[in-house]
Amino acid sequence: MRAALNTTFLSLRVPNYRLFAGGQLVKLVGVWMMFTAQDWLVLELSGDSPGALGMVTALQFVPVMVLTLWSGRLADRYDKRKLLVAANAAFAAFAILFAVLVAAGVVELWHVFVSALFLGIANAVETPVRQAFVSELVELRLLPNALALSAATFNIARISGPALAGVLLAVLATPGVFLISTVLAVAPVFTYLRMRPAELHGTDRRAGGDARVIDGLRYVGKRHDLLLPIGMMAVIGMIGFNFPVTLAALAKIEFNAGPSSFGLLTTCLAIGSLGGALAGTRRRTRPGVYKVIGAALFFGVFEFAVGFAPNFAVAALLLVPTGFFSIYLAQGANHRVQMGVDPEYRGRVMALYVLVFLGTTPIGATLSGWWGEHFGVPSSIWAAGLVSFVAALGALAWQLRASGERLRIERRPSRRIRLAVTPVVPRPRSASRAHAEPLAHSGSGVNV
Repeated sequence: MRAALNTTFLSLRVPNYRLFAGGQLVKLVGVWMMFTAQDWLVLELSGDSPGALGMVTALQFVPVMVLTLWSGRLADRYDKRKLLVAANAAFAAFAILFAVLVAAGVVELWHVFVSALFLGIANAVETPVRQAFVSELVELRLLPNALALSAATFNIARISGPALAGVLLAVLATPGVFLISTVLAVAPVFTYLRMRPAELHGTDRRAGGDARVIDGLRYVGKRHDLLLPIGMMAVIGMIGFNFPVTLAALAKIEFNAGPSSFGLLTTCLAIGSLGGALAGTRRRTRPGVYKVIGAALFFGVFEFAVGFAPNFAVAALLLVPTGFFSIYLAQGANHRVQMGVDPEYRGRVMALYVLVFLGTTPIGATLSGWWGEHFGVPSSIWAAGLVSFVAALGALAWQLRASGERLRIERRPSRRIRLAVTPVVPRPRSASRAHAEPLAHSGSGVNV
């Protein structure tokens, strides 16, 4: 047990990473409290409109579409730690201003829209810089563990934040939740300032205007091993990851539940997500492409099942494996991109990943809200699962075609069924794939 724990939390031995993880945990608990209270506030102000909920979620992510690639360029040119201090300070300032409006009792629906937009601007700068900054906190051998622990931190907050918000909404009402969450949001500003810059890794910057966005896009365009996970996550992130819209509407409209029950649905999703994050902490190498695609297939199946849940209890239970495969997929795709990119391009490539994964949310959230309003909330969930499953199948077909491999089913002596990948015709590797790891060899596969 001691050895397992030491392996799981290995990156926490690094002082700078401990400060990073602690600040993120405190902030994210507050952020999830804020978003849970915000979703409930929107439904109250709009008369239970899924469309209004989708609009708020869309506005939070519109800045990601517009600013993320520029933020990646900043990350490759300037000190990431200082950029993160500024972005987190701006986020806290916007959150405090909105909390004052809610506490004063003068908040209106358009205030929520404007607040969501400004918080989204701060997040659009912070997210790609933070993703790239993790590689400077630890040495390369610890990077998979550090990324997995960051995902675990996110999901611990996603468990505790909505649960706390659900209780506090009943005890302190909406203004109290917003005031507490804004206090917690300030934490990263202080933890980043306390870090030791001399102990950061790989902090050399490119001079002048060398770090161009177009160069980062060309770099990805030549790398099939990066294009595939980024392309697959563009579809799944846009259509499949709209739980802030669908779960609030499912709880309040479909199951006629209160705020604490909505928090329970979000918590069930987060419990599964935490399991998926912890499952990746023992990873030491770049995840294989078929493992990432397999997680996408399972995610699509379970999200599809949630859409047909007959009652609240079944939906809550199905959200646990849905959450597991959602984060196992997102984390695996993130690791595959992060660990396959040259350091001088990391900021811009991760900005592109954030753009396709989170920046497409305005489209997906608006579509999900519109679909739920016209065809019912459950159908917006099972349709998203179906699209995610088809996207994973498309990625599988693309990989098999590009690699010249094929799938076959093996039966082991232990009677376990194994889906194996074998090459059909060996292909010489082109210059454009010089950075990709060797393709899966005969006998690689996934146990079922």
